[in-house]
Amino acid sequence: MNINCGSAIPFVATILLLLSNGMAAAQTPVRVLVWDEQQPEQKQAYGDKFLGETIVASLRNRPGLSVRSAALRDPDQGLSQNLLDQTDVLIVWSHVRVREQDDDIMEAVVQRVQQGRLSLIALHSAHWHKVFVRLMQERAKTDALQQIPETQRASAKWEYVNASPYGKGVKADDRLTPFLETGTDGVFKLTLPQCVFPAWRPDGAPSHVTTRLPDHPIAAGLPATWDIPHTEMYGEPFHVPEPDAVIFEERWDKGEFFRSGCLWKIGKGHVFYFRPGHEIFPVFLQAEPLRVLENAARWLPTAATE
Repeated sequence: MNINCGSAIPFVATILLLLSNGMAAAQTPVRVLVWDEQQPEQKQAYGDKFLGETIVASLRNRPGLSVRSAALRDPDQGLSQNLLDQTDVLIVWSHVRVREQDDDIMEAVVQRVQQGRLSLIALHSAHWHKVFVRLMQERAKTDALQQIPETQRASAKWEYVNASPYGKGVKADDRLTPFLETGTDGVFKLTLPQCVFPAWRPDGAPSHVTTRLPDHPIAAGLPATWDIPHTEMYGEPFHVPEPDAVIFEERWDKGEFFRSGCLWKIGKGHVFYFRPGHEIFPVFLQAEPLRVLENAARWLPTAATE
């Protein structure tokens, strides 16, 4: 058989270049930013580190992840445009300083998630982080639009209620938010999600976690059931839009339960809420919660491109 070496060399070079590019792409790390409010109480559980810094120290040891820390006290509240340009997945923890979060900075993060340029993981008390709340509001608007006849969607007029839910509690028998109503004037009235729940108990009692979707990539390597020895209890109903998937569920010996690993697609991006926590309990020194964060950080950027 005759081989034209002149034509074979460019062909081989092309194959080698494609293989090289493929290997480089496979080695490109997922860029993770862990943003923390950094309450002093966290050091009761995490010693010389804040909670976010503890997560960073663990995830940095995992191959294929590039992880850095940010805090509310940093310039641009730790969420500068330049830093976000270098971030694929944002993990957030907040609790008592939500009102200090700058609306414009947080809205820029919201837009990145909606555009599919960033994925969000919200932890525990970050249910009231402004980015999480705004993204739940946007998902609620999308869901509400699907509830009205298609012929009315383009011309529909909307009234939005409860745009600032921070600090407002709910009772167990309150109507679940979000919900949609149609006024007599033809305006659609959407009460936005409260992003909270009627019961919590910070006594450190153990929770019992069930992996409800064992085949989901975020559940990879997790047992069917596992316990968290000390955590705060949150009790349903959680006032958020219906998740696309509930990957984990927690229960407590006193009978409470919570959808503890919820996933939503919002615009072109994804949001994952992981409930276990409380700043004075060392939840993020435990292998299983850290594995959840690692799995989510690896999978979410690929999901955002689907």
